Amino acid sequence: MARSVLVCMSGGVDSTVAALRLRQDGYDVAGLTFWFWSEPGRPAEHGANQCCSLDAAALAARELGIPHRTVDATASFRDLVVSDFVARLRQGETPNPCGRCNRLVRFSLALAHARREGFDSIATGHHARVGRDDEGFHLLRGADPRKDQTYFLYGLGQDVLSHLLLPVGSMSKDRVFAQARDAGLTAAELPESQDLCFTPGGDISALFEPDAAAPGPILDEAGREIGRHRGLPHYTIGQRRGLGIASARPLFVTDLDPARNAVIVGSEARLFTDRLAACDAHFASGRPPRDGSRIKAKIRYRTPSSPATLRVCNATTFALAFEEPQRAVTPGQLAVLYEGERLLGGGTICRTRFAL
Repeated sequence: MARSVLVCMSGGVDSTVAALRLRQDGYDVAGLTFWFWSEPGRPAEHGANQCCSLDAAALAARELGIPHRTVDATASFRDLVVSDFVARLRQGETPNPCGRCNRLVRFSLALAHARREGFDSIATGHHARVGRDDEGFHLLRGADPRKDQTYFLYGLGQDVLSHLLLPVGSMSKDRVFAQARDAGLTAAELPESQDLCFTPGGDISALFEPDAAAPGPILDEAGREIGRHRGLPHYTIGQRRGLGIASARPLFVTDLDPARNAVIVGSEARLFTDRLAACDAHFASGRPPRDGSRIKAKIRYRTPSSPATLRVCNATTFALAFEEPQRAVTPGQLAVLYEGERLLGGGTICRTRFAL
């Protein structure tokens, strides 16, 4: 009897090739597309946002000759992802909603649907790999270092990993496109999106009421007001452009102070710190690594991983002491931990300046 797998399909080339490869490997394949978000003023039946396209996913399934279904997940996405995103922006953080969506919404919903419908496994087009040893299942970095997506998958646990297939994780992106073109799939010709599905063009204005992101002072390191900002949610640690202030030396956003509704600016040297604390932590094995472990950590998706010492505070909080100071460590972003190619887990950065 053929093994059965439910593939999460966005309409893009990665998930389409994932379904293709599984079908070629003899799996009984079906496609599933979650509808997470409609732009304000545009109903869901428009069928496209910056992350998924219902039409493209349905077309990919037709070209592959597999059944396909769409599930409305807007309520869960709004309550667990968008609301948290807005709240964190108001608190002066720069949240990472993709990591939260994967941890709390996308994979748990996919696994629930698969179990209910009798599928053996779930699959996605993420560039990562699943490994197994005596300790259980774990994630490994994708074979293409330019496209590795383990950073966004830090929150997956054993329940998901034990049922997860990642067919393109061992491929380069160029090979993915080549296989799609060879199979005559429309997804090979579609552009890749870099925006969040609920912030078209990166514009967050529609997420806030007109008075919810109020202007306020831009303060220098001495506390002097040197300009005005247009609302804390529009700024992030390390930002230099778009401040609208004149200075004889370059100034960067070094802090966001919600208590004073203030943007703090200073020299680039103020952006560096050799430590952070992370909350709401999750570890792939179900337990944190040994306290004092030497690991590597990424503080943003596009930054390289850096050597650090792990301090375990409790089951959901850890601190990191880096060998070298890191630039623009930002509350709300993810601190994701690695041991070689293996993803250990991660958490949400909550503090950046404290004594260890």
